[in-house]
Amino acid sequence: MKNYVFGYARVSTESQNLDRQIDALKKYGVDIIYNEKMTGTKRERPELNKLLDRMTEGDTVVIESLSRLGRSTKDLIELTELFEEKGVHLVSLKESIDTSTSTGKLLFTLMSAIAQFERDVIADRTQEGLKAARARGRKGGRPKSNPDAVKKAVKLYMTGQYSLREIEELTGIKKGTLYRNIKRKQ
Repeated sequence: MKNYVFGYARVSTESQNLDRQIDALKKYGVDIIYNEKMTGTKRERPELNKLLDRMTEGDTVVIESLSRLGRSTKDLIELTELFEEKGVHLVSLKESIDTSTSTGKLLFTLMSAIAQFERDVIADRTQEGLKAARARGRKGGRPKSNPDAVKKAVKLYMTGQYSLREIEELTGIKKGTLYRNIKRKQ
């Protein structure tokens, strides 16, 4: 099975030009280029998603610059972790990063460690915030549903005459809460 060298190029607006990136990718020798004109802040980037679906172990993804791939440091690290999990190498021409080399692997490891540290710090802050709120008498989680409204919603559902949307509009009870309470009654 052939390993592919994929290229990915992106510019943020329709008026910008992809030529410089595409030329650099062709010069590197990529087999297939995915490109799009879309802001990096959008979560859904169709061409990037096609690339992610197509790549398999042993393939290489080449980008002109790390900024073309990720929307943020966190996003970039998540993507590089995905590449690592799939056994795909990442090459960034501008930053001279190649995860198939020992130096590239070191950089990847450092980026992953920083990302994990960031996730741990966020989790610690969340726990500290919850602890401080509890000390002040506040409880976390969603507010409890009105028991009378829940009973009414269940009764309406059991009649079979109302849609879920109608029951929600009449009672303010969401379908998840309704289904949980129906399950408890059975």
